[in-house]
Amino acid sequence: MLLGPRGVGKTVLLNRISEITEELDYHVVMLEAPEGQRLAEFLAPALKGVLLKLSRVEKAKNVTSRAIGALRGFAAAFRVSIGEVSIEVTEPPTADSGNPEVDLPELLLAVGQAAKAADSCVALLVDEVQHLSEEDLRALIVALHRTSQRGLPLIMFGAGLPQVAALAGEAKSYAERLFDYPEVGALTNEAARRAVREPVLDEGADIEDEALDRIVAVTHGYPYFLQEWGKHSWNIADRSPISVADVDAASASATEALDKSFFRVRFDRLTSREQDYLRSMAELGLWSASFRRNRRSASEFGGKRGPVAKRTDPQRDDLEPRTRRHRVHGADVRRIHAACNSRLVTGSVAEAAQEVAGTRNTAQRPMRRCVDAIAGAHRGARHCSMPSPICAAG
Repeated sequence: MLLGPRGVGKTVLLNRISEITEELDYHVVMLEAPEGQRLAEFLAPALKGVLLKLSRVEKAKNVTSRAIGALRGFAAAFRVSIGEVSIEVTEPPTADSGNPEVDLPELLLAVGQAAKAADSCVALLVDEVQHLSEEDLRALIVALHRTSQRGLPLIMFGAGLPQVAALAGEAKSYAERLFDYPEVGALTNEAARRAVREPVLDEGADIEDEALDRIVAVTHGYPYFLQEWGKHSWNIADRSPISVADVDAASASATEALDKSFFRVRFDRLTSREQDYLRSMAELGLWSASFRRNRRSASEFGGKRGPVAKRTDPQRDDLEPRTRRHRVHGADVRRIHAACNSRLVTGSVAEAAQEVAGTRNTAQRPMRRCVDAIAGAHRGARHCSMPSPICAAG
């Protein structure tokens, strides 16, 4: 199960796995889990194609006929159309109880048995696993566990956002033993340099080492950002080699492109209240340097839910379900939330809150007003009067 944030190349890796398995003569089922749609709706039609191919193997016809009966029952139970099946099916439908945790294991066992009878293998590749409902994820884990216990030639590769490991563990505790969870993230400096330089060289041009260093430094090796800065630097440069000046000029257009697409799409899906909350966290990010100087990690404060943490719980809790679907990156939410909470125990902000509120128990009220003021500043409402660094922007 490939895990990582968006834009690090998980889908590219999944496509490469598909190519490798096809070269090994696997029957490949590649799916992208759509948000808000049941697993049965896109899995059943895809499995139909695999079973029709397996049915052409003479010694597997009877076993495949039973698998197609299971597919028909599964499709009927979940009201999914799979079209006409061109081979005779003598077995009565199975996998038709309507309970995915019962029916999906029965269906995948039948598919695995058909593949075994045909001396073949099936690879199930699922992208965007975090979009699966808890019920469907649980059913899929149970099904894969059963096929693994039977030693059937059916394997799954998945890709999803970092929270998938936790979601799988919550769905079924043995998921941690069923999957490996390699992390896909930023490239090393050397790999990032190669990712930019090699396409340039392939086009008969070159890029200065200093320009490469600048791109790697700005993007921190994040693959999608490397693509954006590489593309815009290429478009701006009017001669070879691409220079630092070209990269600097490209930064504005690359950032604008990210704001209009990569970030905007996610931000626009949030409620106005959630947008205000994220704006406030963005302002709090300005103190990351002083936070590091305090030599206190976010994990140190993770268990100390001070007044700010308690006061912002409603907005954070609203974001938590969306975090699971990755409208917001959960790790970033928790990291900045912990940094915000830590202000209460690190000096001037705590003292100012104490001064205004009188007691630490009620410090949350001026702190809350101050956080609200940060969001208000974005709407032109500058009304914060609390004498603390948090109010600097307002």
